[in-house]
Amino acid sequence: MEVLNRHDTSLDEEGRFRLLVDAITDYAIYMLSPEGIITSWNTGAQRFKGYKPSEILGEHFSRFYLEEDRAAGIPARALATAAEHGRFEGEGWRQRKDGTRFWAHVIIDPIRRPSGELIGYAKITRDLTERRAAEQTIRQSEEQFRRLVQGVSDYAIYMLDPNGNVSSWNFGAERIKGYRPQEIIGRHFSTFYTPEDREAGLPETALCLARAEGRFEREGWRVRKDGSRFWASVVIDVIRDDEGDVLGFAKITRDITEKMETQRALEQAREELFQSQKMEAIGQLTGGIAHDFNNLLMAVLGSLEILKKRMPQDLSLTSLVDNAMQGAQRGAALTQRMLAFSRRQELHVEPIDVSGLVRGMMDMLSRSLGPLTVIETSFPVRLPTILTDPNQLEMAILNLVVNARDAMPSGGRIVLRASEESLPSGKGPLSAGRYVRIAVIDEGEGMDAKTLQQAITPFFTTKGVGKGTGLGLSMVQGLASQSGGRLVMKSSLGEGTTAELWFPVAVVEQVTEAAAERPLQEENAARRLRIVAVDDDGLVLMNTTLMLEDLGHTVFEAMAGPEALDILRKQQVDLVICDHAMPRMTGSQLAEAIRNEWPDMPIILATGYAEIPEGAGIVDLPRLGKPFSQAQLAEAISRIAS
Repeated sequence: MEVLNRHDTSLDEEGRFRLLVDAITDYAIYMLSPEGIITSWNTGAQRFKGYKPSEILGEHFSRFYLEEDRAAGIPARALATAAEHGRFEGEGWRQRKDGTRFWAHVIIDPIRRPSGELIGYAKITRDLTERRAAEQTIRQSEEQFRRLVQGVSDYAIYMLDPNGNVSSWNFGAERIKGYRPQEIIGRHFSTFYTPEDREAGLPETALCLARAEGRFEREGWRVRKDGSRFWASVVIDVIRDDEGDVLGFAKITRDITEKMETQRALEQAREELFQSQKMEAIGQLTGGIAHDFNNLLMAVLGSLEILKKRMPQDLSLTSLVDNAMQGAQRGAALTQRMLAFSRRQELHVEPIDVSGLVRGMMDMLSRSLGPLTVIETSFPVRLPTILTDPNQLEMAILNLVVNARDAMPSGGRIVLRASEESLPSGKGPLSAGRYVRIAVIDEGEGMDAKTLQQAITPFFTTKGVGKGTGLGLSMVQGLASQSGGRLVMKSSLGEGTTAELWFPVAVVEQVTEAAAERPLQEENAARRLRIVAVDDDGLVLMNTTLMLEDLGHTVFEAMAGPEALDILRKQQVDLVICDHAMPRMTGSQLAEAIRNEWPDMPIILATGYAEIPEGAGIVDLPRLGKPFSQAQLAEAISRIAS
């Protein structure tokens, strides 16, 4: 193409060249004079500019430019640039014959003689309207995507270069992590990791896995600009070019701290429910075992008591009986702890001034601790009254203090503290309201999380063999629960233990005459009664009969409720003593049946359980706790039959 090489050509070669140029339809190829006048016009120029050769030859090429471009002198500058630099190339709007516009790519080359004289220009124009529209669409889409990403506030979305340096930063990243773009772009993304994770090489591991697998997804702690931590869900995707080379990484981070805390609270609630159900099941089992033990101990203690009264006064024999009775009494104390844990022991509830009760215990507590341990008290001037069993509360406080002493084998300080607390929305199983909190705090070894979780479980103990039954804390928990409160244990290894007893503040209306101390009436030993004794356990029934007959009463035995009703219909009876836990007809049901036929019949319910049986008219039944002695039996009879 000699024209393009800026050389004169022969006529024959020029003819062939014209044929070639005219055959091209995708490019407008035409010649200009040195002044810019159009001197040739090919088929491609006619096709997308709309002018026939007869309409455009001899016209200035500036007519293809927009009016504002002509006014700015752009056509003249294009020719001057081509003449000076040997070439002009550019893009811009041009217009067709019909006035429509198209986006043109233009090349202008100067044509010179071998002597260097300028004889004109070769101009090639290509219509790039469709390509520009596509590029505009892509740019528009990219801009929309950029605005979309930039506008997201719940996710940190940003780019990393192949080395892990931050190269873009959206508004969500600024909101979540606290850095402005100018503060973080160019810095390595490991800035967001905790020191321990950076030391472990987690940022590098994340990029390596993303490169190898195309994606990295994980959760973990991340650090904000202010140093605070949040729990993050992180996704890193690798970005590659068409040849597979890594261009960088797309990183999305979401703050899911609130979600994690909600999940943790749900798991804690499930764990508390599981523990509650487990303790309830153990309590049911323990209560049943304790009831059976009470029946056995009842038979043992009663028989030993009668035996001691009737045997010869031989010191060698009576000492053996006394030892046996002491062993049985220790067993009875153990069953009381089991019943306390299962919340089935009978409480003698009274209004209690905690400060006064603890002051009265100080001498006993000091003697129990030994010389290496010091106890300090911290009580307000006044505390509200609580309702519970004072004897059981003293045992509970003593138990907690002794546990604190045992946790400090080399001695130390125990703090006994009480305070009034208000729970606006409840605390665990405790409902909202006012409470008195009694805390026993030691400086001992403390417990790890696993031991703390098992501490209240019955028969679990950290003490040596023979040094604890594992029922102490269970008994304390039972007392607190039965009184409407709770035992709370707080501890960690090396930081001591705090045991808190929470009791609801007594409402004045709760302090009824039933909770007030009743004066004991003198035993009427001279009166002989006809008594129906009812118990499904033959040993207990025999033992009760022996004690009653030894007191001079006439006894009718029954091992079930219907049998007792038959006796009442046939015999003249002054009193009924019945067990509560019996099959088919419980003691409370029997009492209700007796009240229906003999409304004035005195009834004593013999049981170790704390629940007041359901049923009309029997809530006021006097109860005799098992196992009972002959003296306790006589006192109960004198109370009701006098």
